[in-house]
Amino acid sequence: MTSSQVLSAAVLVTLLMQPLHLLHADPYSPRSGSYEVIARLELPHVERWAVDKIAIICIPGARGGGEIPVPVLSANNPFAKCTAANLVIDGATLQYDIVCPGRGAARAHATYSLSPDKFTGHVAMVMGAKNMTMTEVQRARRVGDCGPADSRATIGSGLSAALDSF
Repeated sequence: MTSSQVLSAAVLVTLLMQPLHLLHADPYSPRSGSYEVIARLELPHVERWAVDKIAIICIPGARGGGEIPVPVLSANNPFAKCTAANLVIDGATLQYDIVCPGRGAARAHATYSLSPDKFTGHVAMVMGAKNMTMTEVQRARRVGDCGPADSRATIGSGLSAALDSF
C-alpha cells in the first residue's frame, strides 16, 4: 500500500467511527421516566411571593416535532398550544424558545442544566404583548418509570426525545 492509500484508509475509518460515537447515550441527558418537579413562579420586584409547586411529570422517550421538551407548570399559563423552536444543546445545557401562534402572543425562553437523573431550569416568560417578564424556576429529580398516575396533559413532550433528535 502506498502512503496515500494508508492515509485514505485512516480517514475512512475515522469517518465511519463518528456515527457510532453519536449512538452512545449522552451522560447529561435525563432518562425517560417520571420526575418530581418543584416549580416556583418568580415575579420581578416582588419578594416573598413565590410559592413552590410540586408536580410529578412523565418525560417519555418519544415526541413529535416542535413539542415543548419540559412543560411550563405555572397555573394559567398560555403555553399549551405553543411549540419549541431553536433547540440548542451545549454540553450539559439545553436551551429553546417557546413560540405561540398569533400577533402579540406569549413567548418564553427556557434554559436547563441537565444530568442523568435530574435537571434544573429557568423559563423566562412574557405574556402576550406585555413588558413584564416572569420566571419559572424548576428543580427536578427522577423518581422512577412513568405510570398511569402521571399527567400526560400537563407534560407536553419528552426532554429525552428532544435530546435524541440531535
